[in-house]
Amino acid sequence: MSRGLNKVMIIGRLGRDPEMRYTPSGRPVTTFNVATTRSWNSSAGERHTETEWFNVVAWGSLAEICKQHLLKGQQVYIEGRLQTRVWEDNAGNKRSSTEIVANEMIVLGDRKESLPSEHESDGNEEEEFPLNS
Repeated sequence: MSRGLNKVMIIGRLGRDPEMRYTPSGRPVTTFNVATTRSWNSSAGERHTETEWFNVVAWGSLAEICKQHLLKGQQVYIEGRLQTRVWEDNAGNKRSSTEIVANEMIVLGDRKESLPSEHESDGNEEEEFPLNS
């Protein structure tokens, strides 16, 4: 029997505040993007940096948690699966988008560095928000 695996884990910083909406049936969905950056030295000794952006979608209670606890610039761990959506735009062109459908989110680092002062950290440097989906 053949079995597949679709699992993604990233650590990066939020590029914008999360946006939450509700489906017509009332299910919450939150979207945001995360940038991951890697650096390396070439054989000539030159320093290179590359940033990759990921669109992230969270559903249900994890969507509500992401909206409550995440802000632009925060470092976050996201775990989930890749999903590609295909649709036709108004001009009839076929479009596609690949995103991470999150099932776990952990706030990393010191939350003071990106949150306003009224949300000061209680000293807890990591918060974990797993969700079985």
